[in-house]
Amino acid sequence: MSKLWQARFFTTVNQLRDLPRTQAPEIAFAGRSNAGKSTAINILTNQKGLAFASKTPGRTQHINFFSIGGAHIAMHRKDPTNVDEIRALLVDLPGYGYAEVSGDAKLHWQRLLGDYVQRREQLAALVLIMDSRRPFTELDIQMLEWFAPTGKPIHCILTKVDKLNRNESTNALRQARQVLDSYVDEEGNGFPFTVQLFSALKRVGIDEANDKIIELLGLEDDEEDDSAAPQDDSL
Repeated sequence: MSKLWQARFFTTVNQLRDLPRTQAPEIAFAGRSNAGKSTAINILTNQKGLAFASKTPGRTQHINFFSIGGAHIAMHRKDPTNVDEIRALLVDLPGYGYAEVSGDAKLHWQRLLGDYVQRREQLAALVLIMDSRRPFTELDIQMLEWFAPTGKPIHCILTKVDKLNRNESTNALRQARQVLDSYVDEEGNGFPFTVQLFSALKRVGIDEANDKIIELLGLEDDEEDDSAAPQDDSL
């Protein structure tokens, strides 16, 4: 069983001052509204409704945290018990890109997202969710360029590849790698960017995404310990 299956709702925030006071590594999921971010989180955690997909895309303007380990903690209940047992946090960032959102909300949103991804020390990596048919929109590029200077990894997941044929999928992956390879630091070194194909409907790329996220969170040893644990034949 994947460690990601242990994910449970932890807290939701709408201001940077309310970010959880934990030291566990975090991995954030970002993406344009309707790119399939909530679906990807739900299938990776093997839970149908962990990440909420609003009926009106672009309306969710909070950052939602899901804990791995310490599953019975909920900061909104002001229960600090077992905070040290949290091994990692999955972070669902607000979807972006819908014109229906008011101007003031957009500004708040941009500040919240930008400050979080640029300044949050606990943030170990970013998972950027993009529709494989329309990757690297202007806002996707903005997110890349916000986060790249941190030097931390970005893993891009190209969703909905069931909508593409084999050649189109191959080309989408190749072109995405070319875009990511074009980013270099001041010394000409590439950033730690990776990319893969994904389809929740056809269950493409789920194991690859799971393994990458586990790696980025540093939970590989936990996975090995679980697999080596003795089985109770009496069950």
